[in-house]
Amino acid sequence: MTVLGATFRPQNPPEDLRAAVKLADALGIEELWLWEDCFLNGGISATAAALAWSERVRVGVGLTPVPFRNVAAEAMEIATLSRMFGDRAIVAVGHGVQEWMGQVGARAASPLTLLREWLSALRPLLAGEEVTVTGKYVSLDRVKLDWPPATPPPIVVGAMGPKTLKLAGELADATILVSSVTPDGVREARELIGDPAHKIIMFAPHPRGRTGDAKAVADGVREYVEAGATSVIIEPDADEPDLHAFLRFVAEEVRPLVD
Repeated sequence: MTVLGATFRPQNPPEDLRAAVKLADALGIEELWLWEDCFLNGGISATAAALAWSERVRVGVGLTPVPFRNVAAEAMEIATLSRMFGDRAIVAVGHGVQEWMGQVGARAASPLTLLREWLSALRPLLAGEEVTVTGKYVSLDRVKLDWPPATPPPIVVGAMGPKTLKLAGELADATILVSSVTPDGVREARELIGDPAHKIIMFAPHPRGRTGDAKAVADGVREYVEAGATSVIIEPDADEPDLHAFLRFVAEEVRPLVD
């Protein structure tokens, strides 16, 4: 069964999240994804609040930029969410927007090297292992989580370029693709990732004008699934005037037409 979800865009003020996540939970939406675009909502804090306000919906943040964070600190956050909320918590990581990383003085000379070192340390940390590493960007000295997850969560990476997609296939369990990617782009990403068990989470655009277009959206979802996506997360327009109506549209009109 195709996983179908929706996005709470960070253009919405944080105080609007509670009502949105409660509605998503009540509607039976499978996944609600948040973004951590600079300099809007904080991803980890918003995800923790959303999970606390809900009972069923899985909440993802796609993505938290690795230049922003020490990998040990991120591992602590992911482990805490995992222990409190189990597999309902999904934290994705990635390069981040390089212009924004430059604004905060965190832009890496080699984003790919940073991500490789970061992911190589994250997995053993979440597995409860002691990690010592000295890399170009990541340095850890006998770091071990006191409260690792009971079951290490999947490693999720946002990727666009071919080198990052190959790295995701090597070191991650799932990859997020952005809304500019076409179904053919999903197929290309699947080939670059290489692992048939690897999950692809597609952030899909939503055409303007909801009335009567549920079939068109559902058809688009099926195109992505046929191309290799395992989850499709529908994005509202950036200036969506009624987020609650959008969530109802996804749950009540699109969901019955998918699968």
